[in-house]
Amino acid sequence: MPISTSLRRSIARTSESWTCPSCSRPSIHTPRLRNQTLPPTRRCLNSTKANRQQMPSMDAMQARYNKNNQTTLNYVLSVIMGTAALSYGSVPFYKMICQTTGWGGQPVKSAAHGGDSSIDASERLKPMTSQPRIRITFNGSVSDVLPWKFVPQQREVRVLPGETALAFYTATNTSAEDIIGVATYSVTPGQVAPYFSKIQCFCFEEQRLNAGETVDMPVFFYIDPEFATDHNTRGIETVTLSYTFFKAKYDKDGHLTPVAT
Repeated sequence: MPISTSLRRSIARTSESWTCPSCSRPSIHTPRLRNQTLPPTRRCLNSTKANRQQMPSMDAMQARYNKNNQTTLNYVLSVIMGTAALSYGSVPFYKMICQTTGWGGQPVKSAAHGGDSSIDASERLKPMTSQPRIRITFNGSVSDVLPWKFVPQQREVRVLPGETALAFYTATNTSAEDIIGVATYSVTPGQVAPYFSKIQCFCFEEQRLNAGETVDMPVFFYIDPEFATDHNTRGIETVTLSYTFFKAKYDKDGHLTPVAT
């Protein structure tokens, strides 16, 4: 018998179908070759143990949490202390810088009252009749912690450059105790500030009002004639003078400081 015929019969016997006695379903039996190697069995890695080894301990997590809380607390305290220091030092710092530079709309002293002694004050106080009159409006406000009523007595005045003017504010202490107040002021537009000269003013000075007391506070001022020749102020017809009162008290060194709002 030829070898090929014998081989085909052997393969047919090994591949013949057979019936499973438990489920009664036919199946084909496939022979397994001797040299055939089975693929390696897949094993499920136990990742829980590895993750457990990488997870930080509760003590380490608590220490990190406490460090973050301490950093946040330090930042918040720094902001609070800085805000309080700025509030207490705002009035003297504002007075020192702004009266020198005119920054922030702060009027400065002119040659007519202590600025430049080489210039005759009377020359500054001559009204320039050739120039149009300037409209001066007034505004008054108080801080949230000061129980005062503070308003201007007039809405506006009109002055010439070099002409003096007198205006009044009225302050009323509406509380049941004596209170010390300190006022700051500014001028808008800001480029007018170097030319807004005060002769008499209640700003940056102690104003003590008894309980229920009402007082009139004068402002004696003029617009320096150089206002009319400065190209930065050309076209300005209205100037606003604003006052703000703050509650104040004496510190342990005897210095008058504003109360933080």
